[in-house]
Amino acid sequence: MNSPLAEDDILQIKALMDTYIEGGRTGSVDTLRPIFHELATICGYVGPDLFAGGIEMFYDWHTENGPAADLEVGDIGLDVEGTAASVRIELDNWTGHRFTDFFTLVRIDGRWQITSKVFYLHPE
Repeated sequence: MNSPLAEDDILQIKALMDTYIEGGRTGSVDTLRPIFHELATICGYVGPDLFAGGIEMFYDWHTENGPAADLEVGDIGLDVEGTAASVRIELDNWTGHRFTDFFTLVRIDGRWQITSKVFYLHPE
C-alpha cells in the first residue's frame, strides 16, 4: 500500500500530466513550459532523423504544429520512488500522429517537474 506522501505525489504527477495533455490540445507552449524543468531534454526519432536536444526543440515543434484539439489519451503508466518518477503515456492524434511518450520527473523543492521526454513516433 502506498504511503500518504506517495499518494499525494501520484495525484500531483497526474495533475502535471493533465496539464501536459491540455497544453497539447490547446497548442499552448505557455501551458507546457511550467511543467518542464528549464534543463529538460527531448529525444526520439522523426522518421530516420534523430530529434534530440533541449526542451525548447519540443516547444518549437509544438508551436509549428499547433493545437492537437482531437488528442486522444490511452494508457498511462506511473512509477514513483522517493523524489524520482517515470510516466509512460499513449497519445493518438497529436496533429495526426501517434506517440508513446516516456517522461522522467524529479521532485525539486517540493514540486514535480519533467526532466526528460523520450518519445516513439509510431509509423503512419
